[in-house]
Amino acid sequence: MLKNILDLSRFNKKLIMLLIDSITVVIVLLLSFSTRMGYWYIPEQDVMFLIISSPFLALPIFTYFGLYKAVIRYINFIVLLDVLKAVLLYSLIWGMFGFLTAPQEIPRSIIFINCAFSILSIGGLRVFAYFLFKNSFSQGNNQKNSLIYGAGEAGIQLVSVLEHSSSSFPIGFIDDSKELQGRKIKGLNVYSVDEIANMIHDVDEILIAMPSISKLKKLSIINKIDLYPLKVKVLPGMEELVNGKVELSDLREISINDLLWRDIVEPNKNLLSKNITNKTVLVSGAGGSIGSELCRQIILLNPKVLILYEISELALYNIQKELSSVNTLPKNIYPILGSVNDKNRMTRVFQKFNVDTVYHAAAYKHVPMVELNTTEGVNNNIFGTLNCALVAMEQSVETFVLISSDKAVRPSNTMGATKRIAELILQSLSAKQEITKFTIVRFGNVLGSSGSVIPLFKQQIKDGGPLTVTDQKVVRYFMTIKEAVELVIQSGAMGLGGDVFVLNMGNPVKIDDLARKMVRLSGLQIKDSSNPGGDIEIKYTGLRPGEKLFEELLIGDNVSDTENPLIMRAKEDMLTWDELKLILEDLKLSSKDFNYKEIRSILIRVVPGFKPQSPIVDILHKN
Repeated sequence: MLKNILDLSRFNKKLIMLLIDSITVVIVLLLSFSTRMGYWYIPEQDVMFLIISSPFLALPIFTYFGLYKAVIRYINFIVLLDVLKAVLLYSLIWGMFGFLTAPQEIPRSIIFINCAFSILSIGGLRVFAYFLFKNSFSQGNNQKNSLIYGAGEAGIQLVSVLEHSSSSFPIGFIDDSKELQGRKIKGLNVYSVDEIANMIHDVDEILIAMPSISKLKKLSIINKIDLYPLKVKVLPGMEELVNGKVELSDLREISINDLLWRDIVEPNKNLLSKNITNKTVLVSGAGGSIGSELCRQIILLNPKVLILYEISELALYNIQKELSSVNTLPKNIYPILGSVNDKNRMTRVFQKFNVDTVYHAAAYKHVPMVELNTTEGVNNNIFGTLNCALVAMEQSVETFVLISSDKAVRPSNTMGATKRIAELILQSLSAKQEITKFTIVRFGNVLGSSGSVIPLFKQQIKDGGPLTVTDQKVVRYFMTIKEAVELVIQSGAMGLGGDVFVLNMGNPVKIDDLARKMVRLSGLQIKDSSNPGGDIEIKYTGLRPGEKLFEELLIGDNVSDTENPLIMRAKEDMLTWDELKLILEDLKLSSKDFNYKEIRSILIRVVPGFKPQSPIVDILHKN
């Protein structure tokens, strides 16, 4: 029986509710008169007409207040408040109409009795129906109660889509416009963001349907609703929507990119194409996080040839396959397996293809891993860079761009120290010749890169926790891979030789705050001593070998602006090639002999500010 009722169409269900309410208001009026008179009251013809005609007054008012738009399974405090408003208005108008038209006087107390009984009956019937059908609603139904943030065109489109969805059901709008708040759109109430607190137990998710707003405005909205443990999804920008039409598949979960308070600067197309269009470009470490994104953007800028140089066979296969599937000229992509430490192979590659531009992204970059494998970090990051740079000079390459790291600034780990020496190599080589323009680009963490904390947090949330944070005070700079690579390419085009470019990473992000925000935006609660019934716990594991609490981007204060406000040119101290060459020879011997103490001693001597955060922990080191 109950299932048959639930299977009825929305229209038929509405007709049943209209019929029940019609009968209810008539019966309530009869009861009101009987209660006032103290006996079962049989009204005379004129009063009976007022009672029988009451549904013609009540139903339009109930409809105006949205009582037939509110679905029984989503009855909440807000709906009952609408019932209260509707019944108060109906009772008042009916009483006034009765006093003006009835030949015999109607007791004034009838208005109040009718109002009280109507509230109890109209609201009570809905609550009764909710509990009657509650079990039937839950069986096989996974619909989520959704609030739509944004009562504009996109929000209205989204409501229309969700009304036919089995996954989400719209129960109202949130909008910052004072003019819209309190109104109804498509039968749904429009609330202010502050009213979410009153609805928290009736809402499962918030869907941000404002595709045309700026990134800063979107972040402001996210920060407002971040106070509540509700799952948040967002529509992409208008340019990503097909013909400006909203589809359910357009909704996506909040990404870390949405949480970064950063101004977006449109890239300079002339700078993007300067070293790439109609040129032969080589990317070392082409299968890595930065390298692969470099390749994706380079291929769209129409190089004459793109060479993918990579030591990992699987990584090389993946990026070559991806690029070939989107490139109209797949024959100009050449996947080359090789190590940056194999100078002969690199020389052969540079000679065969007559390389114009090199983006050197090959590096061991994970701090704890390099601490455990010191000599490989030295060989790859320092001598691999040296090999690439020397071959580039010998083969008259026009431009050589090194992908560096903020960890090269006053490093506390071996990885950062090796990256700073790689920078020193390019600075010194640039000073001794004018054929190849060597450029260094230094930036912090990129989102979504291998080993990044963001994918780790997402997986830990999916697994039910705990989220592992090294230290409650640790902060990091973040930038999207796409934006970082755009800025790298532009920096390389601005380089005059020996330049150190530093990318403006925006404001640093506290990792503990980031972890908590990601939990809440997943619709979950932090589990701690103040909330033992929460969903996800955060555990502090302590800094790993070589890690520090804060990262920096500049060694000194000598920095100047460029034509792009997100790119700064730094003036850093350097060594002459003759000075550096002797140091590199000593470092080479120490690395070959696995002399870890001497390696560390040389790194400390050469790199300003290098203060190792941990003792030597290389796996092969004899303590």
